[in-house]
Amino acid sequence: MSPTIIHYLQMLTPSDLRPRVSQDTHFHVWELKQPQWQMNQCLYQWVGSSWHWRDKLPWQEDQWKAYALDPTLRTFVSYHQGHVAGYYELKHHDSQGVEIAIFGLIPSYQGRGFGGALLTHALEQAWSWNANRVWVHTCDLDHPHALGNYEARGMECYRQERPSPKKH
Repeated sequence: MSPTIIHYLQMLTPSDLRPRVSQDTHFHVWELKQPQWQMNQCLYQWVGSSWHWRDKLPWQEDQWKAYALDPTLRTFVSYHQGHVAGYYELKHHDSQGVEIAIFGLIPSYQGRGFGGALLTHALEQAWSWNANRVWVHTCDLDHPHALGNYEARGMECYRQERPSPKKH
């Protein structure tokens, strides 16, 4: 399945952030300080399976290792009462700022108010990484509230793209 529209959003200054904090004291986010490629692979499959994330599915172990060990990548995992709730990855691009490369919740944690808090955390971490801007892209195959969450946190759409249908 291919997206019919891709939205590119950005935030140009930390003061644009409209934070949302979870009132649930059992919700926490921690960075994987020691890269673990298996964790990136597992979370990508777990979170992405509902949203047609397919680009990394054929990757082999060496590709996952290179990806997770890249010093321009940081991975953060959210937990609720000790259980994995979601994750995000930040990718630092020298002149293009910091990209929220991956963002999502485990299906059983969607609709519980954690998305806004996790995105707030992602944006704060991106800005703390000497970003000149923070950007992300989402599409109509992602969660129906993804675009709204990005906009609610203060990100603005700067480009929309309608990919050409793939010919088989």
